[in-house]
Amino acid sequence: MSYAPGTSVGGGPGTSVGHSQGVGGGASEYNYGTTPSQYDSDSRPDKDSKYPKILLMGLRRSGKSSIQKVVFHKMSPNETLFLESTSLIVKEDIANSSFFQFSIWDFPGQIDFFDSTFESEKIFDNCGAIIFVIDAQDDYSEAMATLSETITRAHNVSRDIKFEVFIHKVDGLSDDIKIETQRDIHQRSSDDLMESGLEDRVQLSFYLTSIYDHSIFEAFSKVIQKLIPQLPALEDLLNLFVSRTRIEKAFLFDVGSKIYIATDSSPVDMQSYELCCNMIDVVIDVSCIYGLSDENDESAFDHKSSSVIKLNNSTTLYLKEISRVLAMVCIFRSENYALPGIIDYNFGVIRDGIEKVFGVRDQLIGEAELGKSQLSTSFMHPESVEK
Repeated sequence: MSYAPGTSVGGGPGTSVGHSQGVGGGASEYNYGTTPSQYDSDSRPDKDSKYPKILLMGLRRSGKSSIQKVVFHKMSPNETLFLESTSLIVKEDIANSSFFQFSIWDFPGQIDFFDSTFESEKIFDNCGAIIFVIDAQDDYSEAMATLSETITRAHNVSRDIKFEVFIHKVDGLSDDIKIETQRDIHQRSSDDLMESGLEDRVQLSFYLTSIYDHSIFEAFSKVIQKLIPQLPALEDLLNLFVSRTRIEKAFLFDVGSKIYIATDSSPVDMQSYELCCNMIDVVIDVSCIYGLSDENDESAFDHKSSSVIKLNNSTTLYLKEISRVLAMVCIFRSENYALPGIIDYNFGVIRDGIEKVFGVRDQLIGEAELGKSQLSTSFMHPESVEK
């Protein structure tokens, strides 16, 4: 029995994957006392937040802070070796755009938040997802016990919380040990859910991650996608775009973090994802060097940002700006890039469609579906021109 890099247990089928870098919003640290009387008004986990919370939890030195720094602050993985163990709650609001909004809460691993002096309702209130980080290179028996208690407490507060397990620091493990470790954690989690009577009500998703490759960014992408209500409409639009334009793969990226918020329904392979991430880096770096004037303090990524890169393996990469923080990155077979005018036209159609999808976020789903069906007839197929 073998496992893919991301699997799920409980309630139904699940997936996994990840990549990213710096995003807007400043990080602020809050003192966290060991008793309620030691809270101050700005440090309480129950303090109102206008964004859904993603809680980073796990034992001490499991790699939670390193993940946050690499994914959202562009810190080099090697620099994380010098990070001190977190002794405070670190909260950061991520609000690049109207659809990419959440707050990350990094919880210290050495504090028992399930002590009777803490209120679970306040910790898990308005929580969209819990990312529980397990150090795959250490004995994880205690981590499994903490994970089980976390799931039970959080599920009692809200049944809508998504549970994500990052089996972290797998870069130092062989492929066989990775598979065996994931299988063992998967089985222990299944047993714990069954003992708690939650096997049919809680779904866990598992991800093999490391800050030294793109796996952590791909995993975060999957977590974020679950918090975007417009995801099905975006995927349908991308499927239409891919089929009408003869594209192998299309990603919708948040430029700052390189988290992909949507892709078409074809499988994601790591090599393609890494190519697209590297292309964003190239475009941003070149734009920063040659695209900004001394008097202009605007972003290097704007409405004119676009790029086409032809590789020596008959593959063409295509990047185009969707908005100030969004980019479409596509992978073509080079022979299918013969009519760039058709591709640019269809890109304009999907850009309008994406704007409409997010424009109806507060309206009924039926209205969004109507707009999407109207857009599907607007795409131009290369065959219509070839004839």
